[in-house]
Formats: sequence, structure tokens, C-alpha cells
Amino acid sequence: MNQIHFLDPQLLWLLLLLPAIAFWLGRKGRVAGVEYSSASVAREVARETRSRAGRIMILLPLLAAALFIIGLARPQLQQGTTEIQASGVDLILLCDVSGSMQSLDYKVNGQPSSRIDTVRAAVSKFIDARPDDRMGLIEFAGEPYLVSPLTLDHDWLHQGLDRVNTGTISPDGTAIGDAIAMGVNRLRNQPSKSKVMVLLTDGCNNMGRISPLLAAEAAKALGIKIYTIGAGVRGEAPMPVKDDYGNTHIVMIPADVDENTLGKIAQMTGGQFFRATDTEKLNDTYAQIDRMEKTTHTIKRYDHVSELFAWALVPGLFVLGTTFILEQTRFRRLP
Repeated sequence: MNQIHFLDPQLLWLLLLLPAIAFWLGRKGRVAGVEYSSASVAREVARETRSRAGRIMILLPLLAAALFIIGLARPQLQQGTTEIQASGVDLILLCDVSGSMQSLDYKVNGQPSSRIDTVRAAVSKFIDARPDDRMGLIEFAGEPYLVSPLTLDHDWLHQGLDRVNTGTISPDGTAIGDAIAMGVNRLRNQPSKSKVMVLLTDGCNNMGRISPLLAAEAAKALGIKIYTIGAGVRGEAPMPVKDDYGNTHIVMIPADVDENTLGKIAQMTGGQFFRATDTEKLNDTYAQIDRMEKTTHTIKRYDHVSELFAWALVPGLFVLGTTFILEQTRFRRLP
């Protein structure tokens, strides 16, 4: 189906000024080109068809102005429409980058892998699985940091994800409440049908000014759903540390995921809590969230759009040029 629409239709309101300008110019009349000492001579001239040139010379510039206004409103011909299913979800990923995320308790292809490396790979797959979502990314340690605002440019989002790592935020720590608050602030004024956050952490809140449950209350009030993921094994995890000589040693550190608080955050906001103790469960967790958050709506997409502004601007230039030529030749006023 073909359809003509204007890209800047508000400019068409300027057309309403043209009748008022024409009325004003008509009442004012044109400046006399020749002065006559006798009114009888003027009456004879008035009988000639050429004496009506004043009306034509008023209307031509107004016609050119109307064509210019239509051209500037950017008429477009839309040819053919296709109904497509698009996501109505705005989703922000919250990723813990505290020092403990270097723990080597995950395995990839049988080899030890740090939590942060494994999480980046899982999040990357999650992003690729949702090409129609606007997604944002926040990393946090002792304080949160916005890596990427909500965007449909997932290539840009992947570039931001590649920069997510431990040691990029000072001070170290785990400010879960502040991270949720930043995510809430990014989602609060969005008109999307569904607003979601996915929070991953391997610890408990020990930094920041806002408690996790208070931030979750704010998310609940604004209709924002939070899925929470506790990363890492239970018990103790191997952690690489460097001594004073720069040598790396593996030490065992206790896992202190606050499952109770993460569960409450998810329950309060209508989300779900997951415990990802190995690589397979971590990947499965993001896959489950992907399946649960499939809100779609139908939109129309036009397959081809042709610009029509030239069809108005070119005639407008022709009319304007004709006006100029007539004023300098046939309808030229004598001084």
C-alpha cells in the first residue's frame, strides 16, 4: 500500500499565513508605476487586460511560498508495509566487578575460568539473543558506573561489555543498592511496556549509601522487575593473588553470596532469584530470563520510502524565477 506523509508536518501550519498576507497586500494595493495628470487617462488604462498584472504579481510569490513550505515539510511516499513483531522491553544489566569476581571457580572447555570472564561470555550471548531490546549496562564495585545507556546499538553494547573487568572501579567492594538505584533512575521515565533489570553479584552489599531493599522498593513502585543471580560456588573458591614480588598465588576465599537479600529483591519486584554455581547453570540462568521476558507488540515497517520534496521545491523555484523575469520585462513598473 502506498501512502504519502510529511516528515515535518508542523511546518504546514505556515500555509495559514498566506491567505492573511494575500488579503493584506490586496487591501494595500500595489504602488503606482506611472502617475497620470488626468483620471480619464487612468480609466482608459484600467480597461486593458494588462492592468490586472498587479493581482498576478501578488499571487505568484505566494504560490512559490506555498510550494516551498510543502517542500520543507518533507513529503514522502511510503511504498508497501510489513507487520513485524518487536520487543517492548527495556532491560538493564547490572554486573558485579569487585575483586572477588577474579575467582577461578568456573570452567570453560575443562579449563578454570574466572567469574568475570565467564559472566562476560554469558551476557554476550544474552545480548545476541535479544536484538530487538533496548539494553543498557552498569558495572559496580564500591560504586556503580554506567558503561552503556539504553540502546538498540548492540555492537556498541558489546564494546562496552568487553571493557567490563575487575579493578576498573575504585574503591573495591559491592554496592548493590547503589547499582539498583542507578538502574532505576535510567528506567523510571521510559515509556516501554516492560522494564527489567538483571543483577549479577558474587557477594553481599558492603558499600554504598542506599540499601538493596530500599532500592528494590523504589523499583517496585515504578513497575521495574529485577532478576537476581548469585554467582560462584558455595563454600570456598580459588582466588589468584599477587605477592609483594609480583608472583601469583592461588588462595582459597570464602563465598559470601547474600542469597537471602537477593531472593527478597527478586520477590519484591516480581522477578526471580537464581543461583549459578557453575558455567552451565550461569548460561542456563540467562537463557531462562530470556524466555521469561518476551514481551512483543506488532508494528508496521515501510519497505521503501521515496522523498518527494523536490516535486514542490523545483516548481516553487520555477514560479519564483518566472515572477522575477516578469517583473523585469512585461510587467516592469516604471519609476
